[in-house]
Amino acid sequence: MSDHHAPLIDRVRLRSNQWRKLRSIVLNLSTLDTFYGKRFRETGVRVSGMNRLEDFAKLVPFTTKAEIQADREAHPPFGTNLTRAISQYTRFCQTSGTSTGKPMAWIDTPESWEAMLACWRKVFEAAGVVKGRDRICFAFSFGPFLGFWTAFEAASKDYMVLPAGGLSSQARLEMMARYGATVLCCTPTYALRLGELIGEPSGVERMSLRIQKIIVAGETGGSVPAIRQRLEKLWDAQVFDHHGMTEVGPVTFESPELPRHLIVIEDAYFAEVVDPATGLEVEDGQHGELVLTTLDRTVCPLLRYRTGDYVKKKLHRGRLTLEGGILSRIDDMVVLRGVNIYPSAIDAVVREFPEIVEYLVEQKKIDDMDEIELLIETDENIAKSLLKKLEARLRDTFSLRIPVRIVDSGSLPRHEFKAKRWRIVDPA
Repeated sequence: MSDHHAPLIDRVRLRSNQWRKLRSIVLNLSTLDTFYGKRFRETGVRVSGMNRLEDFAKLVPFTTKAEIQADREAHPPFGTNLTRAISQYTRFCQTSGTSTGKPMAWIDTPESWEAMLACWRKVFEAAGVVKGRDRICFAFSFGPFLGFWTAFEAASKDYMVLPAGGLSSQARLEMMARYGATVLCCTPTYALRLGELIGEPSGVERMSLRIQKIIVAGETGGSVPAIRQRLEKLWDAQVFDHHGMTEVGPVTFESPELPRHLIVIEDAYFAEVVDPATGLEVEDGQHGELVLTTLDRTVCPLLRYRTGDYVKKKLHRGRLTLEGGILSRIDDMVVLRGVNIYPSAIDAVVREFPEIVEYLVEQKKIDDMDEIELLIETDENIAKSLLKKLEARLRDTFSLRIPVRIVDSGSLPRHEFKAKRWRIVDPA
């Protein structure tokens, strides 16, 4: 569908509003003896020299996860990146720790929490979820991850919410059928897993389900065509992608007028897409790393935070979008015989074969060279023919021979939250 129906955004006015918010944040931080106050003084950042967003981007250095982590370790447990008295913070969340192995806590005041709920409402509104009519099933366990809580609380203001934490996949499908859920929220991986149980495996027939929309997040798959098509076929529903981070909050939404583009909520974030090597802003249509500055979540602010997300910058009618969603994590890229391989690209190929029940990529060094092998679970009756087709498809896609091995049914791990399908193996 064309995006000509989307509203035209006045970027001059938008930039002006962003700078108004950001100037207030920077002025406040410069007076405090906190993470950024100290940083400004150590790096010689002069707030008086900033008169616009471009000055901010030129003068303020990037913030990395490692720097925030080091501050937390030096000043446990919450670090010095707080702008209010600790007694004013009422909400606690924690990162998954998938990239560092060290989960980080983030705390919020009622005001900053409400700012994030406002972002999530935009996600629901853009997906066309109707107040008073739709019922949303949240098919995940309620751990300390921010996305779960903000999505659930934002939805509970306007829609009937069905919390399915602690239930089996079977029980979740039965709940959706019994109570007429029309929207499903979960990861792409888990939506696939649930969808594959519809019918004979679970006894819950598709005709008994009323799911019309699926909002996915937590992984790159939501904007991958093969995964979307498989989800839409399994559920006979429309898929909407979204992404956010515990460190910053809910960042993007997808609109039916612009499928497979994540639209940045620029009222709440000053976003940059930079060349990972030079740190300079890339041109429209180019790829780079997403860098975010929080404009509304000011009690635990992040300035020019390097997210590690690899994206394609695309402006549409004055809106900054990420074409194709989050393409990958920059640090996930593997170079195999001179070819750059991203996990999301392997995932996209595997999802072209619905016969594959589950898979895992094993990476190992052979003669100081990185090599990978793809392990798959499938029906043993079609295993040999599938093996040849999949190996040929991988060779056509990457111009590389990637070996595929069939493993016993049920031997690979199943995932409900962020799927970990890439394992580094010690050859010794």
